[in-house]
Amino acid sequence: MGWLTDLLRVVFPLTCEVCGNTLVEGEAVMCLDCYARMPRELPDTDIHGAKSRKLAAMKIERMRSMFVYVRDTDYARVIQRSKYNNRPDIDATLATVFATELLREGFFTGIDVIVPVPMAPFKKVRRGFNQAEEIAKGVSAVSGLPVSDNLVAAGHATQTRKSALERFKNAEGTYSVAYPDELAGKHVLIVDDVITTGATVTACAAALRRSVPGVKVSVLTLASTRME
Repeated sequence: MGWLTDLLRVVFPLTCEVCGNTLVEGEAVMCLDCYARMPRELPDTDIHGAKSRKLAAMKIERMRSMFVYVRDTDYARVIQRSKYNNRPDIDATLATVFATELLREGFFTGIDVIVPVPMAPFKKVRRGFNQAEEIAKGVSAVSGLPVSDNLVAAGHATQTRKSALERFKNAEGTYSVAYPDELAGKHVLIVDDVITTGATVTACAAALRRSVPGVKVSVLTLASTRME
């Protein structure tokens, strides 16, 4: 059916989610120029840096994000389009690209399992998919690490319009581990789309540590706001 795919691309050409230009063969979601201009989030190796202090407080082993999330920018809208316009392909594609980079860096060395940030069941039904699960699938396809649904979520209000303090209060006690024994002695990679205040990943990490003493936790997201 390759001919049909080629025909559809002629009639309905795929376009870059950032600049709107037609994508050529080998490009997906974004054109190469927009990938090159992406505001990349670099690892913070300064122990006195804002991110390092945050990581120390959260007791996170490693954390990487693909790019800096700034509201009302074209790159931020790519994430929003995925979440609210039923585009799980965006999450999976970006995750695959990012995981390929991280694999070369050795980021996944020592990590045992991927755990996507879960959604409350009613929210997943309403949206149609969990973007964190789609990202986890993309990362798994590249890294070879298994994906676990061991972390579960109760219903809670959306975080979108909440302040930093409200986000942390809203996330407290939201997550739990279904089968702690399966994660005993493991290094777990929590995966989500965007990290802002860190409330969600902190709550997930806390749930893991409550149920699985000695568990190691790292974090991977597609985007991250600047941590001050």
